[in-house]
Amino acid sequence: MCGISGFLNRRQVTFREDALRSMTTCLAHRGPDADGFYFNGHVGLGHRRLSIMDLSSAANQPMLSHDERYIAIFNGEVYNFQEIRQELGLRTRTASDTEVILEAYVKLGPAFVHKLNGMFAIAIYDKQAGTLDVFRDRMGIKPVYYYLSDDIFVFASELKSLVALPEIQRQLSVNAVAVNQFLHIGYIPRPHTIYTQIQKMDSGAHIRVTNEEFKQMRYWKLEDQIEAEPIRDPIQAKQELGDLLKSSVRYRMIADVPFGTFLSGGIDSSVVTAIAQSISSKPVRTFSIGFESAKHNESSYAAAVAMHLGTDHHTFTVTEREARDMVAELATIYDEPFADSSALPTLMVSKLARQHVTMTLSGDGGDELFHGYGMYTWANRMNKTGFDALRHPAKFLLRNMGSRYKRVAELLDYPARERMRSHIFSQEQYMFSEGEISKLLQPNVAGLPALQERWLLPEGRTFTAAEEQALFDMQYYLQDDLLVKVDRATMKYSLETRVPLLDYRIVRFALNVAPELKVTKQGNKHLLKQVLYDYVPQHIFDRPKWGFSVPLGTWLRTDLHYLIDEYLSEKAVSEAGFVHFGVVKNLLQRFEAGGDYLYNRVWLLIVLHQWAATHRLSNQ
Repeated sequence: MCGISGFLNRRQVTFREDALRSMTTCLAHRGPDADGFYFNGHVGLGHRRLSIMDLSSAANQPMLSHDERYIAIFNGEVYNFQEIRQELGLRTRTASDTEVILEAYVKLGPAFVHKLNGMFAIAIYDKQAGTLDVFRDRMGIKPVYYYLSDDIFVFASELKSLVALPEIQRQLSVNAVAVNQFLHIGYIPRPHTIYTQIQKMDSGAHIRVTNEEFKQMRYWKLEDQIEAEPIRDPIQAKQELGDLLKSSVRYRMIADVPFGTFLSGGIDSSVVTAIAQSISSKPVRTFSIGFESAKHNESSYAAAVAMHLGTDHHTFTVTEREARDMVAELATIYDEPFADSSALPTLMVSKLARQHVTMTLSGDGGDELFHGYGMYTWANRMNKTGFDALRHPAKFLLRNMGSRYKRVAELLDYPARERMRSHIFSQEQYMFSEGEISKLLQPNVAGLPALQERWLLPEGRTFTAAEEQALFDMQYYLQDDLLVKVDRATMKYSLETRVPLLDYRIVRFALNVAPELKVTKQGNKHLLKQVLYDYVPQHIFDRPKWGFSVPLGTWLRTDLHYLIDEYLSEKAVSEAGFVHFGVVKNLLQRFEAGGDYLYNRVWLLIVLHQWAATHRLSNQ
């Protein structure tokens, strides 16, 4: 796990080695063990290394190929590098996956990427042809941001690395599309960033840049993994999933440094931990976060799982004061507005884990792959015949009831079926609806652009509404929120985190499991639970699902109330120029009067204005 940065001067020497060093220094937290640079006037490649496999200096980057024609930088891990080395008959000088990746590229060209099982952002420069190839992993676990003009192509693992360059910084303007989408879903989906001039590279993509050409191609897409006939046999499905999980976890335990797992006590992290412990010859180190608020505190469940499995367990209890101290850093850690408040406990558990290990496993992806969210049930309900006729009288009735029912009323008030999936996500997460955004935003940023919500399925395959909602989440929420959250939070503390459930083989399998094997009368994530119960007794999990959340609504009325005073004052809102203060004032009055369900809308506005104040940017 590392940080990469670089550029290709396309017309003239726009950037020199000092710019490369400035960019790479911004990523020091991602790789504290070593740095390296290559610059030849045409191209610059920078690397910060966090040593995980082959800790020797021989594995440092940039790395030159055996024939000295190609030079590579790489962020991430490729778990099957030993098999690739054997299959291709590669002779290597190091025990690192970087060398195997580079020599596989030399032998196969860009098609080498199909052989990789891992999380990666790879840049390879051909000194002879003057071309730069950049590859991003299938599920977008490792990030790539880029800036493109006629004169230069610049890329890096984090936005801050690009923004650090004065030549880019003075061109930046706020992306109105990003502001709209952020207020609706709480994050900024690719390809957009908060800056109009900088984009996120797509997942499963290959970019080729030359002096004359820029081309981005997709070598892997989620929708292409869907088959005409799903798996319906429960015995076959459980066996196949169990085997895939063991293979995936075993791959991700390969390391030359101490490792552990994030253990929340939920299904996903428990199954990863249980399999890891079954493979390990000694107790696996496990890490969990607890809260002083009993409603949000799942640490006792994590402890019960850890005790049953015999792990070396560590728990950290979060207080409001500790959260308050961390909030001030969010705008600089995430570089653009990012409203997932579970970033706070993720940062804290990462800080705790880094005191003991250098690498962790997490359970991200289980809810999307195996239907763990309540919104999937709502998607099926709202897709039933006759629902449209009933929703209008129902929403007017519910708006006159308590906070919980008012939230359901907002869910029923969808604008059009073509935008149903983004609406369901937005309202399940307590975000601003389309109608609210149109009243909230200033005219110069108003206009919510639609996200792609449907994808072509193979002939003969029909998705349920829940499956469509889950695919939407895999395309956006998982990749542009959850994985971003974990990457920035863990790398803030130079901690590598691997995601076994997002092995592309498991993703493809889950997309082709019939929905009745995922959700039954016994509950959600049925198939994944059946595998888990082979390791941990079912009774430990007989409880409601809370998720990895914080008591944000309560905190905004107590220790975090200062954020409202500082960032949502009339002065702060007017200076930023994004929204009408009158609408904000009305929202705050309703929240203070007991509108508990409005807390995330308040948080969205705080995050947006905190980012604007921190980066001294406005939309005026």
